[in-house]
Amino acid sequence: MSQCFDIGDETPWNPSNGTSRMFQRQVAVFEAELELPSGIGPMENGECQISPDTFEAFVNALLAKHRRTSHAIWLALSEGFTATVLVLAERAAIKVDWARHEATPEAALEDVQVFSPTGLSAPAEGAAWAAGLRERARELGQRMPR
Repeated sequence: MSQCFDIGDETPWNPSNGTSRMFQRQVAVFEAELELPSGIGPMENGECQISPDTFEAFVNALLAKHRRTSHAIWLALSEGFTATVLVLAERAAIKVDWARHEATPEAALEDVQVFSPTGLSAPAEGAAWAAGLRERARELGQRMPR
């Protein structure tokens, strides 16, 4: 069995029930972390509606948060979710402001990792960071059923 994530009449993703449940639980975690609604509605009768405007704000906030951290564990825990969200955003023609996200973050760094001998670690260089996320999303998108 599978469940549909829909934007209007389009279905950008049709994962298995277990994958859908896990993704929805991660959505709740990141909504709490970002203090922002995702625009991903509840699953009802195997269908979930995504509000494009709210989802666009969520995607860009998630990327901004991802960009402002250098903590290896935070990045590892969030990478798969972020790549999945990017695939959904691309399939839904959601605008991602890559130029803004590649720039040096204007807001203070968060969840930085401190190493005893070297001090604070810095986030990855902007273009390399964006290229890495885009590649991860591209690879994942090839495996995500529509």
